[in-house]
Amino acid sequence: MELILDTHTHTIASGHAYNTINEMAKSAADKGLRLLAITEHAPAMPGSCSYMYFLNFRALRREKYGVKLLFGAELNILDKDGKVDLEEDILKGLDIGIASIHPPCYKGCTAEENLNAYIKAMENPYVNIIGHPDDGRFPVDMEKLVLAAKENHVLLEINNASLNPEGFRKDTEKNDLEMLAFCKKYGQPVVIGSDAHVEEDTGNFERARKVIAKAGFPEELVINTSIDKLYGYLKRD
Repeated sequence: MELILDTHTHTIASGHAYNTINEMAKSAADKGLRLLAITEHAPAMPGSCSYMYFLNFRALRREKYGVKLLFGAELNILDKDGKVDLEEDILKGLDIGIASIHPPCYKGCTAEENLNAYIKAMENPYVNIIGHPDDGRFPVDMEKLVLAAKENHVLLEINNASLNPEGFRKDTEKNDLEMLAFCKKYGQPVVIGSDAHVEEDTGNFERARKVIAKAGFPEELVINTSIDKLYGYLKRD
């Protein structure tokens, strides 16, 4: 399976990542990627960039080293009502929007409240992807999550960094396998994101590939095989 795009990466602007846009784009080109999304942490993440960063994307080139570039945000889901940390006037200028739960920005809730947070975030027309929903610290009914993603035309992410056995997210492989089983059952596509915070990890899908294979997940439901498939999830009414 040829994976030609990476939808989830960070640069030094996120505060706890270590390379520039140019370095990430060059790494993507060296690895044969055709599209790279730079998705900085939105302002509620400690140490990240301010809202002003997201207002000036018009200044950026959308191709470097032969790689198409998208500029967006990894939005922080702030509460059980799915509120995110950028306002609509900024969100509408993003090329791509990921919404994720992060402990510094979201207080622990019940599984039902977590599900509601994800669903409400999906209903935001500027959210295209739910980031790392495999984090066992924030349990959720996976079947209902998958059905909500299908209804709202939003992608669910298999996050390669989540699957690092030395990482801090809990039960990620087990949760990914459960999610993939329901995605397969209901025909819901997924997208693999490296969640790279250093250039070496750009396009690193090694752990995610193994989970996809273990699940027997069909290639046609993996968005990373086609730029056109991805664009179909970015054009929201």
